[in-house]
Amino acid sequence: MVADQTIRDADANAQGSTTMADLMAGLPPLLLGTYTPKIDAKGRMALPAKFRSQLGQGLVMARGQERCVYLLPFDEFRRIASQIQREYLRVFLSGAVDQQPDKQGRVLVPQMLRDYANLGSDVVVIGVGTRAELWNKDTWESYLAEKEEGYSDIADDVLPEVEF
Repeated sequence: MVADQTIRDADANAQGSTTMADLMAGLPPLLLGTYTPKIDAKGRMALPAKFRSQLGQGLVMARGQERCVYLLPFDEFRRIASQIQREYLRVFLSGAVDQQPDKQGRVLVPQMLRDYANLGSDVVVIGVGTRAELWNKDTWESYLAEKEEGYSDIADDVLPEVEF
């Protein structure tokens, strides 16, 4: 699939068209996928290896919606904070902490955020485009089961048709 995209990009370059690399230039890298790390007894969690290059220089953890914890690159944190209404900005910022991963790629999930999201040792980290979310495993599985049913029913109305 990557080779096919490379060929299409080369063809586009030869024709003076926009390539996939051109479209992605300047955009933040996407955080994608679902991972199941553990939180250890000291409150540390290893960031998924695929996220370390995007979050490895440091990140901000903050209260998220639906009782999850947002894991945000600094630029994305600033962008979101600048768009939040004043009365919610206090809640968002007062629960935010900046973290720098240790040499093993681990970050400390503060007790305040573990309590907010009801995080024990079994957690799920999901990529949500420009941010990641940290969920209690059982809460995530319930949320996903509830939303998947509706998603499959409306997917044709919500997602654009993809042509390859």
